Amino acid sequence: MQDQVHKHLTQQTSQQLNRLLEQVGSIVVGKPTQIRHGVACLLAGGHLLIEDLPGVGKTTLAHALAQSFGLAFARVQFTADLMPSDLIGVSIYERAREGFVFHQGPVFTQVLLADEINRAGPRTQSALLEAMEEHQVSCDGQTRALPEPFFVIATQNPGDQLGTYPLPESQLDRFLMRIQLGYPDRVAERSLLAGEDRRGWLARLQPVMTPAELRSVQDSVRAVHVAEPLLDYVQALLAETRSGRWFRQGLSPRAGLALLRVARAHALLQGQGHVSPDDVQAVAVPALAHRLVPVPGAGRGAGEQVTAMIEALGLV
Repeated sequence: MQDQVHKHLTQQTSQQLNRLLEQVGSIVVGKPTQIRHGVACLLAGGHLLIEDLPGVGKTTLAHALAQSFGLAFARVQFTADLMPSDLIGVSIYERAREGFVFHQGPVFTQVLLADEINRAGPRTQSALLEAMEEHQVSCDGQTRALPEPFFVIATQNPGDQLGTYPLPESQLDRFLMRIQLGYPDRVAERSLLAGEDRRGWLARLQPVMTPAELRSVQDSVRAVHVAEPLLDYVQALLAETRSGRWFRQGLSPRAGLALLRVARAHALLQGQGHVSPDDVQAVAVPALAHRLVPVPGAGRGAGEQVTAMIEALGLV
């Protein structure tokens, strides 16, 4: 009886999520895999990094996800002169109250779009790190909690562009997933060129979920079953990254937990109540590649190296 109830709830949730995927797909056309990964990341309760060239829809995707989930949204343009107080807020003396009053910064929202995050300096990156990890910020000796749920969706330009700073490994590790959009295919680009500006569509988007429903779906994600053989497979993947054959350093246990969280969310999006190896493989590159550096002479990027490693390992 419990299995039947769980299956029914999974099917209901899957239908609602399919509507959400369709809505976001009507805004960011021709990118169903990237949209599915972005939705899975938020369902798993993690932060999302979107890395690509300017103008391919990174900001549009972030905005569409926030509106479709019914979440409060704030955007900050990261620049070299952005200070931590510009993000967190500042205490200002108010004579009428005869004391300092804290004025919240844009980080006090449910979805913070950190646009071109790698153009800000290390001090501002450090200020964001606490918010991402602890869902709180510290200012003037006080700790202030952020709204729940809280997500950072960051966009990043390729590191070889002028005026960019590489994100520290500790901050990259706080992003549950990193995705790349790439150029649209010919059909999708024609649709963009011939149709209405997608920014106009964004203004008319209606939420498919409420924050309360999102929290309920996140509970369902955590309930997705992971069998012992699947845990064996994930452990084999982690061990292979530490072998020295593929990467300079292997993955931490936290990375393994992150992979399982996203695989559970991917399974739920597929309408499944359990995680399969296909789910793990589907999310392995966006969940793991940004945490890894290929060995010298590999001749491939981290994502291609992860794919090659999975193919070489097979199913254990």
